[in-house]
Amino acid sequence: MGTWGTGPFDSDLAADFVDELEGLTHQQVIDVLGLAFQRVTDSGERVDGGDGAEAVAAGALLASTLPDSPIVIDPDDGPREPLPELPASLRVSARLALDRVLQDGSEMATGWVDSADADQWRQEVRQILQALETPTDH
Repeated sequence: MGTWGTGPFDSDLAADFVDELEGLTHQQVIDVLGLAFQRVTDSGERVDGGDGAEAVAAGALLASTLPDSPIVIDPDDGPREPLPELPASLRVSARLALDRVLQDGSEMATGWVDSADADQWRQEVRQILQALETPTDH
C-alpha cells in the first residue's frame, strides 16, 4: 500500500476507493459508502488496514456533504461528480466505523512508523468524527 500522508485520501487504497465511485448511480454510491462502514463495524477484533482506509475516506466524503462542515475535499482527491444527498443513517454507521478505526485493534491505528504521523492521522480522523456529530438542523 502506498501512503504519502496522513489525510483521508493520502493512500493508494483511499484513492482507488474514490475512483470506484465514478459512474455509479446515486443509490450505488450510498451502498458503497455504507458497505465501507459495515466492513469495519462487522470485522472481528482486528480491523484490516484496507477496510480502515476506505472507511476513513468514506467518512470524509460523507462529512464533506453536511451543511457548514469543516471537512472540505480537495477536488483532486474527491469524486469528479458531486455526491448525492446522503441519508442521515449513514452518519451513525460512519461514526461507529471511525471509532473502530481509531482503536488498538485497527491496523491503521497501530501501523504508523512515525508517532507524529500517527498523532496527525488520529487528529484528522477525530475531526471527521466531530463533523459527523454536528447537528445538521440549524
